[in-house]
This record gives sequence, C-alpha cells and structure tokens, in this order.
Amino acid sequence: MRAAVLEEHGEPLDIQDVDTPDPEPTGAVIEMEACGICRSDWHGWQGDWDWLGIQPQEGQILGHEPAGTVVAVGDEVETLQEGQQVTVPFNLGDGTCKQCRTGHGNTCENIRPLGFVESVPGAFAEQLHVPAADHNAVVLPDGVSSVDMAGLGCRFMTSFHALAHRADVGGGDWVAVHGCGGVGLSAVHIANALGGNVIAVDLQDEKLDKATELGASATVNASDVENPANEVKAIADGGAAVSMDALGIETTCRNSVLSLGTRGQHVQVGLSTQDERGMVSLPTDAMVMGEIEFIGSLGMAPTNYDEIFRMVADGTLDPSAVVSETVPLDDVSEKLAAMDDFETMGIPVIDSF
Repeated sequence: MRAAVLEEHGEPLDIQDVDTPDPEPTGAVIEMEACGICRSDWHGWQGDWDWLGIQPQEGQILGHEPAGTVVAVGDEVETLQEGQQVTVPFNLGDGTCKQCRTGHGNTCENIRPLGFVESVPGAFAEQLHVPAADHNAVVLPDGVSSVDMAGLGCRFMTSFHALAHRADVGGGDWVAVHGCGGVGLSAVHIANALGGNVIAVDLQDEKLDKATELGASATVNASDVENPANEVKAIADGGAAVSMDALGIETTCRNSVLSLGTRGQHVQVGLSTQDERGMVSLPTDAMVMGEIEFIGSLGMAPTNYDEIFRMVADGTLDPSAVVSETVPLDDVSEKLAAMDDFETMGIPVIDSF
C-alpha cells in the first residue's frame, strides 16, 4: 500500500509502497478515506517532542486524524464489525488500565500516540491498523462524510474536551482563544456553541475573519497591539472567564494567563516547541492573588464522542466548518512545509491515497 514515510526530519515525506497491515487479535484494519494534516504532524516532522519521548524516527508513517471503513478485525474483537465507518483518536489507549476503565482513556497509563512511535504507524497511508479496536475505534453516525469527520481524531475533539469537560464554560462567559489554527478555530466554534462570548487572538487577519465566521464576538490581532492580554481584558470587562492557549509557545501561554479575570481558568492545549521544550515561565504571584487555575487538557476519551455526535445531529456543532481544503496524499509534504510560517487555514484533509 502507499504511505507517506518520514526519512529525515524537515525533509519531504517519501511516498512509498509498504506492507499492508494485518489485524492483531484485538485490533482492526481501517481503509483510509480521509485524514487531517495537523500541526502536531508538523512537530513530529520537525523532530520535536524528544523531551516527551515521542519524537518520530526514520521510517515512521505520520498521520493521526483518520476516518475510514473497517475492512478486517482480529479474532478477539467483540463489538467492531467490518463495513463500519469509524474515526480514531490520536491518543490510543489499551482499554484495560484504570484510566481507560473509568472513562479517561485519553490519559491511558500505557498511552501510545498514533503516528508518533514505531508501535503505531500512522494514517498517512491507504490502510491503518488500530490496536485495542473495541476501545479505540469510534463508529461514526450514519451518513456523515469522512472528510468532515477527519478532524475529530485530534483537533476538534481536543478543543471540545478542553472547553466542555476540563474548563467550566457557562452561558455568557467571555472565552479567549489564543492561536487560530485548526485547534483554535475549532475552539472558537465550540465555545460559541456552549454559550460563550468568544475573543479570538491571532497574528493573521484572514484567520481572525474565519474565527468571526465561526462565532467569535470579538478579535484581537496581536501584531497590531502592544499588549494582547490587556486588549482581551478591555473587551471582557476585566478579563476572560476561560482562556485557551491553542498554539503552545511561551508568548501565547503567558498571554492567555494574563488575559484572565479573577478566578479565571487557563486551559493549556498546545504542546511546546524546541524553544520551550516543555518549560514556560508564568506570572505565579498574579495567579495566586487572582486564584487563577492552570488546567492541562489532552485529547478526549473515545467513550465521550457521543456528546459531539449529538450536538452535530441537532445542528449545534459542525466540524466540517473548520475543514479548509482537501488534498491528495502526494501533497502532504507541501502542506506540512506551509505550517513553517502558519500558512495553512483550519484543517486541511487528505481525501485520496
């Protein structure tokens, strides 16, 4: 089968023929129909995250936002069936540890990030093997488009979990989103659907215009103002109730914290770059004085996807609104390279392999 394989960090992925996967006893094989191209793929392509132990090495197939159809299941698979259309979370759980058994599979004790480590080749390929398939493969509602659902595996469900489960977004709350890439634009749409008044912060007017389309009540171009956090505070009458760093650089993390009002909640979704290597300085005294919460949020447990599906069914959420374009597998390296300068919009999706 065809797959996009990492040969050297920062160099174009090599489109080559590799062996078609066979299902493990508890696994399943998915025929790929769509896969998002995410900034996390860019991090892996660049060789980031060695400090987390998940730096992809030579020979790795990247890709972690899949949607497709089950074509084979292992002998021990109990609920998943051939022919079902599924998506798969990027943070694969084993389905058996305490975290998985209590509905927190996104923080599985034996978590494996899809497409980032050798044991789980990714979804930039014609077929994908999914381990612990009964736990990790989420059956999609009838009639949905795989392209529209591709972002569910990472960016859309990550933002949903952060705002609906980790933070406490209430009707009329001011919610600031720092960084309007795929995660950030998803967060704008979701926060608006949850009743928040959203302030979108970015450096590019085009992305801020898209945020407005997705429900942002106000926008701040951080390149046009001296202090983006103060701009958010002025709009939010003293500070946001919830603020998210959707990018993962020191500036956006700190701006997010500083844009909060008293007893506000900062949600950290973006993982850091080589510049920070997981360490960011914060205004801790101000956080103490204002009783500011700092909340980490990772993906979402596959057992909670039905919440998104119900909101999609009643028209409250529309993941397709964040999909920006479709491209063939051969163009994946071009889209990754465009992320060097934040040139991609929303969620680009591979729709032909």
